[in-house]
Amino acid sequence: MSKVERNSIVTLHHQLGYTDGYLLEDSFGSEPMTLHLGRGELAEGLELALLGLEVGADQTLDITPDLAFGFADDNLVKELPRSDFADDFDPSEGLIIEFSTPTGETLPGTIVDFDQQRVKVDFNHPLAGHTVRYRVHIVEVENPPEEVTH
Repeated sequence: MSKVERNSIVTLHHQLGYTDGYLLEDSFGSEPMTLHLGRGELAEGLELALLGLEVGADQTLDITPDLAFGFADDNLVKELPRSDFADDFDPSEGLIIEFSTPTGETLPGTIVDFDQQRVKVDFNHPLAGHTVRYRVHIVEVENPPEEVTH
């Protein structure tokens, strides 16, 4: 039976959330997701939690910020003019909205404070600074052949 390796393509169900049981993602009860490890699709610690698991394995781990989503960086909290938002924008603390970068990518930001003139947005990952609970059930593992370089 194939074991999850660093370059595996893994189909799995997962739950991701805080250690108090609050879930942010939960694929149990829906379609499993497929990931190619080593391509940055998962945080480093989440990938490490999968290594060595076989099809059918269930595992729940608490992963510290250094391996999960890092620590919060105060430089990623920005004050933006309220005029940058639509006139009908109704901010609330904790609201996560998507922003477009100059390169066309999207970046989530969490509103942490606001008034009539400004909106303070935290661009850290919402799980930055938190130990996360990661539960997985491995559905399928494919280990592509090693790439040969000359």
